[in-house]
Amino acid sequence: MEFFEVLRKRRSVRRFQERPVPRKLVEKLLEAAFLSPSSFNRRPWHFIVVDDKEKLLALSKAKPGASGLATVPLAIVVTADESRSDVWVEDASIAAEHIQLAAFDLGLSSFWVQIRNRMNDEKRTAEEYVRELLGIPENYRVVCIIGVGYPAERKEPRGEEVLEWDKVSLNRFGEPWK
Repeated sequence: MEFFEVLRKRRSVRRFQERPVPRKLVEKLLEAAFLSPSSFNRRPWHFIVVDDKEKLLALSKAKPGASGLATVPLAIVVTADESRSDVWVEDASIAAEHIQLAAFDLGLSSFWVQIRNRMNDEKRTAEEYVRELLGIPENYRVVCIIGVGYPAERKEPRGEEVLEWDKVSLNRFGEPWK
């Protein structure tokens, strides 16, 4: 598939077939993450692959809006060692996006669950909840969880209407691009 076709057709999906993702494809998703760029090539990330149904159900309770993780066959928790890089958020986010693009290219679908800067309840952050559930060390920060599986729904590709040319300036903010 052409790259721009992938960009137009890849959409977040939250309904999945009850079909496991083969280990070979999971390894391709991780390969895509490993190939992502990082500042000074420090690669501060660490990925936790979760396919245990009970853990997925528990992850679905990390924050409001994470319920889709209860029915997904696979999740990849994206973490980064904040002591390795001051731009760990950016590095891990790029790796997470590589996972999503690779998933689509492999015939899978995915969705992003934001964990960083979100709350589990009034007293605990979503990150603290996930850290405790999965035994993540203190120096690793949880950026997001990517739910992955075979889609049980199809969404239309994005059209020209999402191309917001009015949000592009030439040489100076506010100077029209077109």
